[in-house]
Amino acid sequence: MFETQKRSWALAGGIFKQTQVASLIDRRILALRLPGLGGTLGGAGYTVHMMFFLVPFFIAAAVTLFVIHSSHAHGHLSADGDLSGPQKFHSHPVPRIGGVGMFVGLLACVLMAWEQGSTTARLGFLLLVCGLPAFAAGLIEDLTKKVSPGKRLLATMASAALAFYILDGKITRTDIIGLDWIVGTSLGALAATVFAVAGVANSVNIIDGFNGLSTMCVTLMLLSFAYVAYQVGDTELTLWALAGVGAVLGFFVWNFPAGLIFLGDGGAYFIGFFLAEIGILLIARHSQVSPLFPLMVCVYPVFETLFSIYRRRFIRATPPGLPDGIHLHSLIYRRLMRWAVGARDARAMTQRNSMTAPYLWTLCMTSLVPALLFWDSTTMLVICMVLFGLIYVGLYWRIVRFRTPKWMVFSAQLRGGPGTADSGKPD
Repeated sequence: MFETQKRSWALAGGIFKQTQVASLIDRRILALRLPGLGGTLGGAGYTVHMMFFLVPFFIAAAVTLFVIHSSHAHGHLSADGDLSGPQKFHSHPVPRIGGVGMFVGLLACVLMAWEQGSTTARLGFLLLVCGLPAFAAGLIEDLTKKVSPGKRLLATMASAALAFYILDGKITRTDIIGLDWIVGTSLGALAATVFAVAGVANSVNIIDGFNGLSTMCVTLMLLSFAYVAYQVGDTELTLWALAGVGAVLGFFVWNFPAGLIFLGDGGAYFIGFFLAEIGILLIARHSQVSPLFPLMVCVYPVFETLFSIYRRRFIRATPPGLPDGIHLHSLIYRRLMRWAVGARDARAMTQRNSMTAPYLWTLCMTSLVPALLFWDSTTMLVICMVLFGLIYVGLYWRIVRFRTPKWMVFSAQLRGGPGTADSGKPD
């Protein structure tokens, strides 16, 4: 099992090099002061402060590994044994309760901060409390397969409402004429906040289709929030964004590339809620941050969801909630990866699965770059969102019409054969 993980890492690493994605997070983010503990990450307190990232990472990784190795005991409940659905791309039953490790990792971070007397512990604890309805509803669905999409949506909305009142995580400005008047009222702010948080949580679940896809995107998004939180001097939000990164990566190392465990609905809803709340708290606390900055950061999963609803409702005339196999990530898998690794055995299927995500990580980065450049300019963010939408739709229709761009065709060197192959006619 672990030899497969090592081989898959080497293969996926080669693909990711093709994307030439560089890190956007400034190293100065490490020179932060932790309230209640003293010192800076760049000074004598470096080891203590790094625990905000390391504790959730190692705890999440350890708990996730335990879940994997104990799957023989709970697999009859936790394993995803449906291998034939339109959104199923694995070859054998896999546990889908990866959210447990992330939740426990963040809880351990809260306990660590509380034991050290840090004032940041309160925010982390309340984030977990508020996110509990979304996490619980998703986890119950993962175990029983009996929680309807409507009930899960209500659970994510309940989490958003709790954060609205308990954390004061409110959307009270948008910089959009007319809409600002609506969110300026208590009821309007509540409606906008609940809609936004539930929307992001569900959109993260939508893109959770391949090994490492949603979790790496969420990692990059949380790092973006951490960067801007640092820029505006909000150490508390920076630290909890980094804690979220640690917890997500603790799961990621077992999910990508070999797919030893899946995130599941519980994990997707929870990290989606966590991501949305960090973004909303950032704009609620700091007026210099554009209210559209969190949307620009999360625009890939949000646009994927909106486009899917439009495609199903108006083009295919099917219910918006009905799953299908023609999301952008599904098309990349079926029309590029199917030919790059064409064998039908389980190992080839795992390779195709892991080779899909880096393409979407790159797409995600195309929204994060302008978001980090123009985090304080609503006008520029609107322009960049429109451009992202055009890029997404153009890319989608080129793939669906078998006109895949040449740069997306997988290189022959990485798959060990001469020439290149594509399901369409690259140009």
